[in-house]
Amino acid sequence: MTDGAGFRAAHATAPAWRDAVAAILLELGELTATHQLGFVYVTDSYADAMDEIAIFLRQTTGVRHWVGTVGLGVVGMGKEYFDEPAMSVLVAPLNESAFRLFTVSDDDIDAVRKENSDWLAKADTPLAVVHADPRIADITQKIEGLASATNGFLAGGLTASRGRFAQLAGDVDEGVLSGVMLSLHEVPVQLGLTQGCSPIGPTRTVTGAEENILFSIDGRPALDVLKEDIGEVLSRDLKRIGGYIFAALPVPGSDMADYLVRNLVGIDQEAGAVAIGEAVATGDTVMFCRRDPDSAVEDLKRMAGDLKRRAGGGEIKGGLYYSCVARGPNQFGPDSQELGIIRETLGDFPLAGLFANGEISNDRLYGYTGVLALFL
Repeated sequence: MTDGAGFRAAHATAPAWRDAVAAILLELGELTATHQLGFVYVTDSYADAMDEIAIFLRQTTGVRHWVGTVGLGVVGMGKEYFDEPAMSVLVAPLNESAFRLFTVSDDDIDAVRKENSDWLAKADTPLAVVHADPRIADITQKIEGLASATNGFLAGGLTASRGRFAQLAGDVDEGVLSGVMLSLHEVPVQLGLTQGCSPIGPTRTVTGAEENILFSIDGRPALDVLKEDIGEVLSRDLKRIGGYIFAALPVPGSDMADYLVRNLVGIDQEAGAVAIGEAVATGDTVMFCRRDPDSAVEDLKRMAGDLKRRAGGGEIKGGLYYSCVARGPNQFGPDSQELGIIRETLGDFPLAGLFANGEISNDRLYGYTGVLALFL
């Protein structure tokens, strides 16, 4: 167990979810009436039992309000559980006036604002911890719409599961966006984002595109530009670039070289076209990037150091971390090295989170990133 100013966290692995919960309850210890909000993340081995888990946690902890979802892995402070049955929990000592749970279908994102208008007016710019079903059509636009509806900042991730895509926000559901809004007046938070890919070429301009297909970049066939940026060796065998080379879309107006990484989903050698996992238009900017473990480590340290400075030397009471399923042991190696870097820089504090199918920060959906929210 870790315990900071009333925040408590615990994590465990076991073949049966009841055994994992039993270990977690022992680690959490006796909770108080101030603990009104809990976060629970499970690997997909427990996905089918999310309803039972939610009921059991409410009954045994006394914590009334729970939110969470499923990942291919979950995290605690300094510890990663990936592709194994596991659970991670964070319990927060918050007044009920400090937060609001929400669940909205993808066709009525504005329902969050309608149902919580009075609370949102007092919360001013809340933080919304968001879990979303990746099967929702136009998920990127839905995330932008949720940020607009709440007039706040978002942090979270897309459910990742080989079974049930369960989400918990009071009740258990699928095919929705759900989570909890936190009033920054009562719950000070700092957010950090770290990239897992690094640019390999300059920022370029799309000069011909249709939906997600790039036909020309900088007035030249898109495939020619891709080959130039990745170099002669990779250009000889384009099959080798899958999972290594990506497209990156710079965020307009960003002062921190922010970009959204998207997969290369197709190449048409005859047409000289490149298809990516995002719609683009003529005039957009694009660059190519690669998965780079060394750069990922360096940027994770940068993010953690920046958050430490922004915390101003104050106590970190708790945190939530959302990392891409392609990170963790797949990029940083075994023995929980990704979470170890966070611990080395920021020290021990109660933490929970998951390996997601896409990461949410501010009003954007990212890929191959890590998003860390710190409660101060």
